[in-house]
Amino acid sequence: MEPRFNLYANTIAASFAKRLNMASKVINDSGLPAATYELVKIRASQINGCGYCTDMHTKDATHAGETSVRLNLVAAWHESTVFTEAERAALALTEEATRIGDGRAVSDAVWQEVRKHYDDDQIAALIAAIAMINAWNRMNVIARTPAGDYVPGQWG
Repeated sequence: MEPRFNLYANTIAASFAKRLNMASKVINDSGLPAATYELVKIRASQINGCGYCTDMHTKDATHAGETSVRLNLVAAWHESTVFTEAERAALALTEEATRIGDGRAVSDAVWQEVRKHYDDDQIAALIAAIAMINAWNRMNVIARTPAGDYVPGQWG
């Protein structure tokens, strides 16, 4: 696949990306478990068809010690037994929030599960994480940023 546009070579896009990266520090410092944050980024990236972000976040998760079994089952989390109830709530929120453009909404049932497992700061971080990865996905999908060459820690 040939990229349409190099986001990382353009001054405006690179400046915006730098600010998104700075905003992610708030999520990193929120108390949201790091594994949950990576699962959210992977699942949203899968739904949005963002190969670049899927590549990046599966590699980052592996580098952080995530197992291949769990990573291989993110797309099929509904049918798997390897995720905690809290992670399942976060994945459900990710799916529903990522698909709101399809005329869907976040259901009360999913919201109740999220409230059951996360405190207010962690919920704020989940919402921010979902919004942020969806922004990244859209940027990379629009620009056709190719996947496969990411090295863990490359951007941080």
